[in-house]
Amino acid sequence: MITGKFPSLRLRRNRKNDWSRRLVEENNLTSNDFILPIFLIEGKNKKQAIQTMPDVYRYTLDKIFYVIDGALKKGLPMVALFPYTEKNKKNALGTESLNEDNLICKAIQLIKKKYKNEIGIMCDVALDPYTSHGHDGLLKSKYVLNDETIEVLINQSLLQAQMGCDVLAPSDMMDGRIGKIRKSLDKNGFAMTQILSYAVKYASGFYGPFRDAVGSKGLLKSDKKNYQMDFRNKSEALREVSMDIKEGADMVMVKPGLPYLDIISLIKENFKIPVMAYQVSGEYSLISNGVKKGFVSKDIILESLIAFKRAGANAIISYYADRIDKIIK
Repeated sequence: MITGKFPSLRLRRNRKNDWSRRLVEENNLTSNDFILPIFLIEGKNKKQAIQTMPDVYRYTLDKIFYVIDGALKKGLPMVALFPYTEKNKKNALGTESLNEDNLICKAIQLIKKKYKNEIGIMCDVALDPYTSHGHDGLLKSKYVLNDETIEVLINQSLLQAQMGCDVLAPSDMMDGRIGKIRKSLDKNGFAMTQILSYAVKYASGFYGPFRDAVGSKGLLKSDKKNYQMDFRNKSEALREVSMDIKEGADMVMVKPGLPYLDIISLIKENFKIPVMAYQVSGEYSLISNGVKKGFVSKDIILESLIAFKRAGANAIISYYADRIDKIIK
């Protein structure tokens, strides 16, 4: 609460000089606040541009050391791996997710072999990159089945943990999956494998470019509203987070990011748990294209990222993470 009144109180005094503004600033960013998403493709010696995401690429596995070296040089603590799955490897059941020779499994092993624990690896737990219908689970009469999907997710999680994944990130929004995955991990000797739950994932229009990046965009014939959250709802987010904490989540995610700063703040105020934010592909592409076309200043990149910290996020998954040193400067 502010005491005193103008003119004896002048709030602009603290804003007069750069040194003074730096002295009293409440939020700031470092490389420790970022997770870098990496998109993977089959083949060799490829760095493939993603048309809907400026300056973001898909990489073949022989290029992955180049990306990880860059992340380490910038001081990033973790990378998040996402596969572009070829259509001939997709089916209604998403069985490629359980293939120990799939892109994600091979990438985890390569990274762990060279870098050990120098950098963390986060892997998505969901079926949408692998299903022929583009949904995050098993589909029946246009409805994603909950309990049947969880059984596949348990196996997917266990496989990724066996390969060396540090942080499993279930993004599917099935009820009860965190508890069952946690029990399976503990039973099989992976009690120290962390779970970052996409506890609050809204059915959003901001995901389009990501679906293009992983090859599921053209396959999705219906929406995901029967399992992802309604963007009109706020209190429901507290119920989702509460459930996942009780089931064993170590951290929780809010996705998308900027349109849901109020949700990030609400969760941070109510639960003493690390809260992550995902600055999703649609947010990134809108900002990047606006900057490239001169509609807005590049300064809005830093402004948007600081907003997450101001709202209470511990860390941010952002496609700007590989350039964060330049953005902060």
